[in-house]
Order: sequence, then C-alpha cells, then structure tokens
Amino acid sequence: MVENNENQIPVIDQSQNPTSPYYLHPSDNLGMKLVNIKFDGTGYGDWKRSMLISLSAKNKTGFVDGTIAKPLIADPNYNAWERCNSMIISWLLGVLDQNIARNVLYFNITHDIWINLEERYGQASGTLLFSLQQSLYEIKQGTDSVSSYYTVRYI
Repeated sequence: MVENNENQIPVIDQSQNPTSPYYLHPSDNLGMKLVNIKFDGTGYGDWKRSMLISLSAKNKTGFVDGTIAKPLIADPNYNAWERCNSMIISWLLGVLDQNIARNVLYFNITHDIWINLEERYGQASGTLLFSLQQSLYEIKQGTDSVSSYYTVRYI
C-alpha cells in the first residue's frame, strides 16, 4: 500500500491485486505462448478468438480492446500499466509470424498493434467478395443454371 502525500489517502498497488488487470502472475513471462499456432496472415478470425480467450483468462483484454488506456505518468497505476502493456506486446510478438511481427514491432501500445492487425487481416475485401459472389451466380451446367440443373436432375 502506498500513501498519496496530497490527500493522505492510502493508494492500493493494483499490480499486487490478483483481481486487477494490472496484476502479473509470477508464472507470466516474456516468452510465454498464449496460443500454440503462430499467426501467418491466414485464419485471422480463429487466431483472434484464441488470443482473446487466453487474454481474458489473464484479465488482460482491456489492454487490446483499448478499455484500459495508458494512464498519465503521475497516475499511481502508470508503472503497472507499462509493465503489463510490455508483457502483452511480448506475448503478441511471440505468436506472430516473423514478417508480421516486424511490421508491428515499433508500436508502443498493445491496442495499436491489435487495431493494426484487425485493419490488415480482419477485413474481408469487398471487391473480392463481390467478384466471388458474381462468379458463383454465373456458374452453369451446360445451358442450365446450377439450381435448374439440380432441380431437373433430382425431381
């Protein structure tokens, strides 16, 4: 417990409170792999879901979704936030393909890395999706459309 000299109100060190998102368990380490598959640019949705489950179990999702913003330097939680943020960045870099990790290596805030990955890999290409839908619509069996082909064949 630390005392705030201005108000003489005791300030609890959140990094020592196991229910706090600022708490790091003694077994948490920089080389820890939260998921067993490195993200290589494919299967982003599955990788993201696995990461969120792991981060949630560690009470750290607020760092990636931005709900736990970086406090001011004068804030008593500033150092704890910095430690957790650095730890999570290390965890993220450890489960990213080397080329992807290089692209986000110099981001200083976990949430910024998460947003960058979401923008690059979480969006379906509208043009590509339209093209695929158009191609599916135009598929024909001989002179019949696919639906006509199967309707006539199996009646």
